[in-house]
Formats: sequence, structure tokens, C-alpha cells
Amino acid sequence: MTISDSRFDALETPSLIVDEQRMTRNIRRLADHIKIKGGTLRPHLKTVKSKEIAKRLLTDGTGPATVSTLAEAEVFAEMGVRDITYAVGITPQKLDRVAAIQTRGCDLSVILDSVAQAQAVADASERLGQKIPALIEIDCDGHRSGVAPEDPVLLEIGKILADSAELRGVLTHAGESYEVSGKKAHADFAEMERRGATRAADRLRAAELPCPVVSIGSTPTAHAVQNLEGVTEVRAGVYVFFDLVQAGIGVCDVDDIALSVLTTVLGHQRDKGWIITDAGWMAMSRDRGTAAQEADQGYGLVCDETGKVLPDLIVIKANQEHGIIALRPGSTTPLPDLPLGTRLRILPNHACATAAQYGAYHVVPAAPGADLKTWRRFGGW
Repeated sequence: MTISDSRFDALETPSLIVDEQRMTRNIRRLADHIKIKGGTLRPHLKTVKSKEIAKRLLTDGTGPATVSTLAEAEVFAEMGVRDITYAVGITPQKLDRVAAIQTRGCDLSVILDSVAQAQAVADASERLGQKIPALIEIDCDGHRSGVAPEDPVLLEIGKILADSAELRGVLTHAGESYEVSGKKAHADFAEMERRGATRAADRLRAAELPCPVVSIGSTPTAHAVQNLEGVTEVRAGVYVFFDLVQAGIGVCDVDDIALSVLTTVLGHQRDKGWIITDAGWMAMSRDRGTAAQEADQGYGLVCDETGKVLPDLIVIKANQEHGIIALRPGSTTPLPDLPLGTRLRILPNHACATAAQYGAYHVVPAAPGADLKTWRRFGGW
């Protein structure tokens, strides 16, 4: 028999739950680590998309911050964040919107990795009569975007920005760090980030081009980084909540995961060993990021209503509005008796993707027994 939490009785399911105590611990853990290493943390707000959580992440609530959409930049600028990096490659059509955010008192920088983008930023800066700051994205690991540190185009891009806009610096992201496991492997990727970014910065400076910002970061590398020489800031985002992917690569423990989905048992297929809930892929997302890891967690790891993990119970299948829970393949654990109406909580594979399905967080306060709090969450681009 599972233990219930009466504070959830009034919630419709599926609902998004945050454990405030775990979240606070996660925030402090990374902040303390980067401080000890002598760096500055620029939290990525793309996961949380919440004013309440942003206040807990940012120095004095004003920044520095990272975002992945201009909607995020607009909302956080409105709440008083004054230093934001928009860390998705810029397109010409978005530059007027960037400039409008800047005119409201927010120092908003963009990123780019091509001559065409640099020229678009330069043209917009001249047309609008305001210099738009840009960072050059550096490819440190072949993950996605960016200019190789030794590529001749780096200096061409830098000169265009320095002449007609503002060359703010360089930025890199070791996305391939998600494909390895353990602190040593993540520390190696962090050093790869550092070397790539600082080499690009050295080349710009040797060409008498400015490079005040050298920005690195991902959640795995931020937690493992040992050497920040030449780096001005570190970025990370999903660490606020963590998730099963991060646990699977050794960045956190399952007990650190602060985000879950509250769901209700709506039926059974007892001959198949299935328990059916109302949290399908619309509630959990289709992310199967643990499928290639040592422990495949299906669409999520099942907990009782209080957040205690139920041994070997995972969401093995997901339809749009139905989640199918069963024992992990090969398990000898008895299937628990979870009658119709039982409330459960599911830990997600990818916190960003799961949270994106919801308009609010229902927060279990750090103070024992305190009433739930509700924090609004926004979306869009």
C-alpha cells in the first residue's frame, strides 16, 4: 500500500509538482561549486520559465541570465533582469524584437556563428542606431553549431561585429557531454569547453578585436569543471530540477530530482501486468533520453504520492493521454497493488520537455506540512 499526501487532493491530474527543498539544494550546490572555482554563474532559465524560480536563481533577481526564447527575454526583462544572453543562433527577423527589449533597459546579447548572421546584426545596428551585442558561438565538440576555434572565419565575423555592432565575446556549449557518464568524463568535456573558448578568445585578441566575455557551460560540465582560467562565466539550466537523464550519466542522484508529474490510476490490464494512468506523452513528453543509458527508465520512474520511488516500476508505454505502468523488464519485484484512484508521481526523463506541457508548478514547500504553493509558468517563443 502506498502512502498519500492529502495536500494533493484538490489537484486535477496530471499536474506538475516541484519539491522546493530539493530544488533549493540543487540551486545552492552549483552556485557554491562555481563560486569555489572562482567563476560567475549565468543560469539558463529555459527549463524553469518562471518568475518565482528566476528570483531564486539570479543575483538580486537582476541577472546575469541565459534564455532560449525571446519570450523568455521579454518576461524576465519586464521583471527587472538587466543582463541576458539569448543563447540560440540569431536570425535577421528577430533583431527588431531584440532591439526593442534593449530599449527597455535590458542588456540583451545574441549569439551567432556565420558571416551572414554577423552582417545582419551589423546592418540592424546601423539601421536602428543602436549597437546590438553579439557573442560568437564556438564549436568545441562537434555537437551542433559554432565556429571551430582555428577557423579563419572567426576573425572575419569578429571584424564585422566590432566595426558595426558590438563584439561581446565567445560562447560554447559541450552538448556531447550528455553522451558520457561520470565526473571524470564530464570534467574532460569541461576542459574541452574551456580550451576551445579561450583559444578562440586569444585569436580575437591577437587580431586586436575585443573579447570581454568567455562563456562556457552545460549542466554536466558545470558541475564537474575544475579549471576556469580564462573563462568569465559558466552557464547551466536543468540543474535546478535535474531529471532521469542527468541521474543516468552521474550528474545527480534520483533523490535530487525536484520535478515530478502527479497522475491518477484509471484502470488495469491485470493479465499483462499493466497499470493505466492519466499521464501519457502529453503529460510526460515523448522524450526517451534514458533509452540508450544503462538503466532505461521508459517514459518515467514511478513514485508514490509522497515522492518515494516504487522499486522497478516505470512508465513502459505512453499514448497521448494514457500512461502504461509496469515492472521493468527482468524484474522479480512483485507488482504493487495500486487500486483505481491511486495517486502517483512520475519522475521525468527530461525536465525541460515535461515542464513545457504545463502552465503552473504546484510546489511542495520546504517547511514540513505547509500548504502547497502555485507558481505560474509561461511558454511560447
